[in-house]
Amino acid sequence: MADAKKAPIIIKKKVMHAGHHGGAWKVAYADFVTALMALFIVLWLMNSKVEVKQAVGGYFRDPSGKGKSPGTNMNGTGRDLNVSKDDMSALKERLKSVIKLIPHFEKLQGNVELTITEEGLRIDLFEDAKGLFFESGRPDPTAAGVELLTVLSKEISKLPNKIVIEGYTDASPYVGAEYSNWELSADRANQARRVMVQNGIAWNQVAQVRGYADQDLHNKAFPNDPSNRRVSVIVKYLGDQSTMKLPASQAVGTVTANRPEDTPAPALPAKAPVAPGR
Repeated sequence: MADAKKAPIIIKKKVMHAGHHGGAWKVAYADFVTALMALFIVLWLMNSKVEVKQAVGGYFRDPSGKGKSPGTNMNGTGRDLNVSKDDMSALKERLKSVIKLIPHFEKLQGNVELTITEEGLRIDLFEDAKGLFFESGRPDPTAAGVELLTVLSKEISKLPNKIVIEGYTDASPYVGAEYSNWELSADRANQARRVMVQNGIAWNQVAQVRGYADQDLHNKAFPNDPSNRRVSVIVKYLGDQSTMKLPASQAVGTVTANRPEDTPAPALPAKAPVAPGR
């Protein structure tokens, strides 16, 4: 009887499945990706220019960007990667490559010259006997002149550097008492300024417009050579924005940095005789 009344003993075996392991692996993976990204940034900085390193360091020293000195511990924002003396060669090559994309470039290549000088990057547009960039005897740019100045404007406008625009003529006297080589050289430089301002250059990026007439010939051995008739655009070094370089003391200069509005050019005399081939 005692055995019959004894309750049976039931043994249940619980099968244990693999428990949920949580998100620890995600944290480890995120740490790995973060470290990998930091490694890439360090490698990039190690191979960057000094200006880039200074700008990045300036940002971390002053994230709010309240300072005034670009690329230092007083500033980390803005247009800090500019063209200094060390970068002029790179700018020269970039402009050369862009100019080569102009249609019919082969007709212009012998008349465009880029030179690094003490003042900055000098871009000379030399005329030919027929008037390649400016109409013969007049300050109005030709279609080729407008096209080239437009291409230059779109690249130079990306820089904070000031520019200077100069006009030159040959030694052939301009026939007529009311208009001379002085007016022609200054008007051509100013017309070049207008085209560049219309195509991206800020009005206050132009530091000065200069007219030299025939006082600074390119080809002194042949004063009447067409190459003496030229317009030059100078991209100045960022650390040297002065406008005091005037090799010909008689140069006609028009400072435009403080003139917010464009003003019309003086009209040519109604019937000014023009020296042939100017």
